[in-house]
Amino acid sequence: MFLAGERADPTTIHWAEDKLGVPVIDHWWQTETGWTIAGNPMGLGQLPVKYGSPTVPMPGYAMDVLDDEGNPLPAGELGNIVVKMPLPPGCLPTLWNAEERFKSAYLDEFKGYFQTSDAGFIDEDGYLFIMARTDDIINVAGHRLSTGGMEEVVATHKDVAECAVVGIADGMKGQSPCGFLVLNAGVDRDHDDIKKEVVKLVREKIGPVAAFKQSLVVKRLPKTRSGKILRSTMQKIADGLEWKMPATIDDPAILGEIKEVLDQQKA
Repeated sequence: MFLAGERADPTTIHWAEDKLGVPVIDHWWQTETGWTIAGNPMGLGQLPVKYGSPTVPMPGYAMDVLDDEGNPLPAGELGNIVVKMPLPPGCLPTLWNAEERFKSAYLDEFKGYFQTSDAGFIDEDGYLFIMARTDDIINVAGHRLSTGGMEEVVATHKDVAECAVVGIADGMKGQSPCGFLVLNAGVDRDHDDIKKEVVKLVREKIGPVAAFKQSLVVKRLPKTRSGKILRSTMQKIADGLEWKMPATIDDPAILGEIKEVLDQQKA
């Protein structure tokens, strides 16, 4: 089974392997590239799987991880994932009737690189780990933290079916993470107990620096029709900012459910 879309957390991959009994191969690409940026080259010889990684860059892609000033980061350090120019054949050459927008959106931020707008790291073996969209990297008391890393931990809780973590505005810390939890069918335990256990999990696995203290139980998460969670819209709702209904949303009613839960929490 080949996976694309949302980043595949290890818990989900283990579950799929167990239920399907076949190799589960994660890979990462974008609409703009038209084909795989990083993957496991099955036809050339499968590489060892590292759970949480789509494996390594494919032929034609020279990948780097940069800080916000454009400096290369060492192995294992979270930053902006970029592709060194030129892009390989098959990728977008521009945007339709919008050459300047193409340059400003993809090329201007890091000279000589294509900005993927994804954040993550490359480990010492050259494996790429996609942790979040750059918009989903939150700043907690000066620490840059990956919402994807927190979601990876939260998803290991036995009662959690799926989750999303977003950064909510915090007057003291800048942002504080908030987890939205969808529970497994049939779970009838006290929600407060589950939320306390989730907070403890994040503290144990990531540390106090994550400042993960708040989580909410929701019926379902808002997603696009292709399955991507609408974290940025959830964040705007949580912060009380103006937001627009995304054109790609699968079920608009879910955002009303999210707002209702947030309003109950504030009350």
